[in-house]
Amino acid sequence: MRRLREALGMAPGHVSYGLYAQYGLRVSPETVSSWEQGFGTPDSRELTALAGVLWCSPGDLMAAAATLREHRMARGLSPEDLARRVGLDASAYLRMEESGRWRGNERQSEALAQALNLSLREYVTATGQHEDLAELLRSAVTTRWQAYVRPASKLLPLPRHHLQDVLEQLHTDYQGRMVSTMSWGSSGSTTEPTAGDAGREFLERIVDHFWALAQV
Repeated sequence: MRRLREALGMAPGHVSYGLYAQYGLRVSPETVSSWEQGFGTPDSRELTALAGVLWCSPGDLMAAAATLREHRMARGLSPEDLARRVGLDASAYLRMEESGRWRGNERQSEALAQALNLSLREYVTATGQHEDLAELLRSAVTTRWQAYVRPASKLLPLPRHHLQDVLEQLHTDYQGRMVSTMSWGSSGSTTEPTAGDAGREFLERIVDHFWALAQV
């Protein structure tokens, strides 16, 4: 924000004036400076107006988006706009955004990923489903992968045939590794790590291998 402001030859007072003159927002120069220093953040309306004053997109003013709210704001969408595109009531969408847990159905999930132009990794992170995915993949590689195609398709906006291929390959790779080393999670161990740091590392290895196979 400061870099963009200075490139335009503007002081915080100019930005404050522009926010009021162009958008009717009363924001003091001190508040503008506090935003630049990371001591506060503009709300959705202020961010959109700020982008207009600084001749940029809202996404240019943000660090890498991680949450649904950050991705939505980076796209310059209001909660109502995004809810309408996804096929949800605005209040229902806002509850999910504020909780950090996405509860939409398969069609709504696909619409969400398209509306926010999310990669699969971004989608999983933004919807708060990383741990759910890790546990599902662990079950898929250690038991019958076919039983997890449907749950995975509800979790991920991927074509089912592609998801089937990825889960089958993930299962094959894991089982082959287990036969040769008796462990995929830690060298020299003869048991699968299931708790603590070793368990978390095991899960992350499964997820990383999933991303590699899915090429996303």
